[in-house]
Amino acid sequence: MFLELIQRLSAQVPSQCAVCHTWPSRPVCEACVSSFAQPVPRCKTCAIAVPEGIQHCGECVLHPPVLDQCLAAVDYAYPWSRLITEFKFREHTAWASTFATLMRSAPWVEPALEAADVIVPMPLFDLRLQSRGYNQSLELARALAPHKTVHSLLLRITDTPPQSSLSRKDRLRNVQDAFAVDPLKAATLHGKRAVLVDDVMTSGASLHSAANALRSAGAAHITALVFARTA
Repeated sequence: MFLELIQRLSAQVPSQCAVCHTWPSRPVCEACVSSFAQPVPRCKTCAIAVPEGIQHCGECVLHPPVLDQCLAAVDYAYPWSRLITEFKFREHTAWASTFATLMRSAPWVEPALEAADVIVPMPLFDLRLQSRGYNQSLELARALAPHKTVHSLLLRITDTPPQSSLSRKDRLRNVQDAFAVDPLKAATLHGKRAVLVDDVMTSGASLHSAANALRSAGAAHITALVFARTA
């Protein structure tokens, strides 16, 4: 509750734009949002950028993912990569409000949130959560739809090595059984529409593994929603 109050107050206080340093400004000024957060065509099931008029990328055509839909607000590039690092690793949790606003402005995000029965943040393993002190995906989910967010529904049951240095095949193997739905709350998902929230999508291995767990628990429709998507 205290954190949510701080985030709301931070959004209302004029500040310097974190990108172009204009003053006074929102955390990211309108000019920088216009320059760096323009919507681009994306694959419907993995959110990677595609040419205009293309519905699905080649990988999703050949290997359809478990996700019914995947949405991203921005590319993982300047200036967002730096701001995500501040949000994720330097305890700047107030970025959740700004990122959530940009996510809501992306095509198809508002309808997905409105149609959702439950918003599910990607969980952290307990030791990583204790080390970091907060789950950035939970902060995003609460900023997007606090009344639909269920933070303990999906569990991270294994602590896996960092994904960054692995090939796509190894990433998929790395997180294959990393997630499970709390059996005491599985009924919450049966026949329901779920939105799975994360900050960054790279290969999609973690999101796909988490989506498999939701599907096995009876979720009827799964949308992945991320702030940034790598190329």
